[in-house]
Amino acid sequence: MPTLRQLLLTSTETLRAAGVPSPEVDARALLLHALGLNSTALLLRAHEEMRPEDAARVGALTERRARRVPLQHLLGEIEWGGVRLGSDARALVPRPETEWLLHLALEEVRGVPAPRLLDIGTGTGALALGLKAARPDAAVWATDLSLDALALARENAALNGLHVTFVAGSLLAGLRGPFDLIVSNPPYLPEGDRPGADPEVRHDPDLALYAGPDGLDVARPLVRDAGPALAPGGALLLELDPRNAPTLAAELRAGGWQAEVRDDLAGRPRFVCAGFVYAAPSE
Repeated sequence: MPTLRQLLLTSTETLRAAGVPSPEVDARALLLHALGLNSTALLLRAHEEMRPEDAARVGALTERRARRVPLQHLLGEIEWGGVRLGSDARALVPRPETEWLLHLALEEVRGVPAPRLLDIGTGTGALALGLKAARPDAAVWATDLSLDALALARENAALNGLHVTFVAGSLLAGLRGPFDLIVSNPPYLPEGDRPGADPEVRHDPDLALYAGPDGLDVARPLVRDAGPALAPGGALLLELDPRNAPTLAAELRAGGWQAEVRDDLAGRPRFVCAGFVYAAPSE
């Protein structure tokens, strides 16, 4: 039987041949997960021979990753935004760039006592739970059209011992507010991206990815519904594709909003932060 080190090398080569972007990192993560080891144990036991059943378990996970099943699905759980999240095919895998959306959201409500927050299209519950974990005083609601995604989000809330009110339905799902902040990472990819999508992306629900010809078919009605639900001085914060975030910001400004585009950590224009400009009542 191979040693731990030999199995790690074999798994790495299998993933590299399959075109996995980070074969060494993924092979190591899968081996540690399959065997219940940490990095120190792997170093100390590198030359131990594997038991057949352990080698088979690592091999099965490696083959699934080689078929481009997302690493997060195979590990089953990830750390994101200060919370633990179960991850599977029921909802979009939370992306690292969305952690900056969480940061921007928390900055928006800094100093607001007991803020009322709404996460639209919650998926795994990542944003809603990250907000609640960082602001225990906040009242947090989260909506999603997918009942499967909401089931996963509720499991993640229980996993972290956090209370969020989850509501099934489209966009605001009948919630009227007022909310101090409405945040969303909606579907934002143009339909034209579908044929060239990365193999891992094809394991995410289409409902969470694509939004019409320019990727704004969900964001536009979201904006329409969000305005009346914001408290005076409240904000709408969206993650979009860098190709369409400036377009939506311009449309918001034309519609009477104050809107600005903020960059992600790679310097791409990804986030739109907007506040509705309330007209003074006529005499």
